[in-house]
Amino acid sequence: MRLCSIASGSSGNCIYAGTDTTHVLVDAGISGKRVENGLNDIGLTGRDIDAILITHEHVDHIAGLGVLSRRYGIPIYTTEKTADAIQETKSVGKIPEELFHPVCAEEAFTIKDLTVNPMRISHDAADPVGYRFSYGSSHAAVCTDLGTYNDYTVECLKGMDVLLLEANHDVNMLQVGSYPYYLKQRILGNRGHLSNENSGRLLSRVLHDNLKKVILGHLSQENNLPELAYETVRMEIDLADNPYHGGDFPIQVAKRNEVSEMICF
Repeated sequence: MRLCSIASGSSGNCIYAGTDTTHVLVDAGISGKRVENGLNDIGLTGRDIDAILITHEHVDHIAGLGVLSRRYGIPIYTTEKTADAIQETKSVGKIPEELFHPVCAEEAFTIKDLTVNPMRISHDAADPVGYRFSYGSSHAAVCTDLGTYNDYTVECLKGMDVLLLEANHDVNMLQVGSYPYYLKQRILGNRGHLSNENSGRLLSRVLHDNLKKVILGHLSQENNLPELAYETVRMEIDLADNPYHGGDFPIQVAKRNEVSEMICF
């Protein structure tokens, strides 16, 4: 199985997951051209994509969806409420109804040889989900855009070989930054985004000996720094009540505007 971030950040998100025979995208929140260029960088084209899985309808997750789905007739998998919200987003353009395939949290489905299991997340969107993938004994998850987590979240993310997890903001940078008060409160709220500290705390609860890679994603351009996210998450692991240390696991920060390292597992 393989996983790779084509783009990840507050300005746009697109993640590739696949096997030798199956290729899917999680979100298409950058332009269709940038998605195409990213796919070319990993040896694929839009014609190779079997499905686009949408987490929620915010524009940084669907900006290129209309262009890609119409051009190649790519099936779109998302919750019914999210599909309705996408169809009401004028900037995406009209997408043929038959391309939408409804999914529900905790109801697994297959795309060729890849099993996909959506999970509930807490975000201010119509009906947002994260996605877990299984192929044989390999497991991965993409989990961003969650203002908080609970025991359910922890259970969903246990046992992964590779985990892409949100580390959106540094709380102090956000609080002293230029964002208006209402936006700061939204980001900090339970339906907003996961801070570096909370990302590290959540990660500390799902660590296990066979975890092969952690990718920190959806970093805010204004309220975070890659080095700060990396060091804060490692520090939270060191402080946590578990046998692990921050240096025990390979952690990378997904790049905002370019393709990150392809992870094979």
